[in-house]
Amino acid sequence: MRKNSVKNTRINGEVQRVLAEIIRGEIKDPRISPWTSVVSVEVAPDLKSCKAWISVLGSEEVREATLQGLKSAEGFIKKQLARTINLRNTPEITFVMDQSIEYGVNMSRRIDEVIARDNETIKDREGAAGEEGADVSDDEE
Repeated sequence: MRKNSVKNTRINGEVQRVLAEIIRGEIKDPRISPWTSVVSVEVAPDLKSCKAWISVLGSEEVREATLQGLKSAEGFIKKQLARTINLRNTPEITFVMDQSIEYGVNMSRRIDEVIARDNETIKDREGAAGEEGADVSDDEE
């Protein structure tokens, strides 16, 4: 099976969906944050290994605790994955921290700050121009 084949793409999507369900609903480890998302999954063509990129919204300590919780639950996750998805081999899962969601939220916040600052600058300029125009019209009368 080639890496970018239709079959591999379908398997990646199915493993991602099932992993998200397992993490969200079946793992009872308190270290795993409820704000954990499975961003992407890449299953090797031989179905022996799998990289799962996860994103956790929160502080660095919360991310590290979630990653430790997921690593300690790898056996349980693999067993549940094998029960749910009928594959020739159940892949060994490696969790990788992905910061793309947090990066996007941070960039969105920065853009909002810049827009707010620009709007304040425009209002200040309009206010200053309005006051100058009012002084000129008062002198003419």
